[in-house]
Amino acid sequence: MATTTHPTPPLTGPTAPAATASPTSRTRRRRPVPGVGTILKWVVLGLGALVMLVPLYIMVINAFKPQDAIISSPLAIGPDTFSLEHLQAALTSEKFNVVRAYGVTLLFVALVNVCGIALAAPVAYVIARGRSKWHLGLLLLFVSGLFIPGQVTLIPVVFVLRVLGLINTVPGFILFETAATLPVTIFLFAAYLRTVPRDIDEAAALDGAGKIRAFWSCIFPIMRPVVATIVVLNSISVWNDFVSPQIILGPSSGIYTVTTGVYAAVGEFSTDYTTVFPTLLLAVSPAILFFVLMQRHIIGGLVAGATKG
Repeated sequence: MATTTHPTPPLTGPTAPAATASPTSRTRRRRPVPGVGTILKWVVLGLGALVMLVPLYIMVINAFKPQDAIISSPLAIGPDTFSLEHLQAALTSEKFNVVRAYGVTLLFVALVNVCGIALAAPVAYVIARGRSKWHLGLLLLFVSGLFIPGQVTLIPVVFVLRVLGLINTVPGFILFETAATLPVTIFLFAAYLRTVPRDIDEAAALDGAGKIRAFWSCIFPIMRPVVATIVVLNSISVWNDFVSPQIILGPSSGIYTVTTGVYAAVGEFSTDYTTVFPTLLLAVSPAILFFVLMQRHIIGGLVAGATKG
């Protein structure tokens, strides 16, 4: 007797095996096309970078070239024109003792940072913890200093320092530079301290600590990100300042920072590019290197003070 074989019906429902999609049926994800705003943003950023980097490039490559090569081809450099002779001459020049200028400027940077932070931190703490309109008015008073150019205040500052007997002295210069850094320092400190919970103050008070001890022992160590930001900003500001040390210290004091030393060194030889470019490179290299190494602290401190937590 013959056996009839019935075909097995296809499985349907949840027990059916998943169908394998063919490569042609797979949908490919398309990358989003950048909008006009994004393209315009990158174009503006690129142009801004060129405006800043091209002068730096010209200064760097021309610091290693002779005079005729600088004049004939300022944007190019080759093995036949590259030389360390001019940079070495600028480093050992009698007109500009770069090592001494580095030491003097670093001393000013350290003193301004210490004095500025020691004065601004308690003031910002009082403003941030205050609840009245007087505290807001005090903050606005300090912030208003950001809208006054430092060069405008030099003339009255010179008269005041002359009356106090501090003109052409290091203490007078430190006082002026410290006062110039207070507005931005207090503003950033106060913004950061407002994100610090008040529970820390209450816990310190329960342990018997006064407000001053509570701030320096409990609150100030938490401010390390914004303190690093302030140190970087103030250090670059003091390092690159030319007008203030030139007027307040003056050539008669015999004290030269990096910027005033460069001015004294290249003023007589302004057309000798083998002196100008190497001297400028020696002056700006530490500031650029310091900024590149510490730029993450600037961003970290600003971001930390911009969020609540």
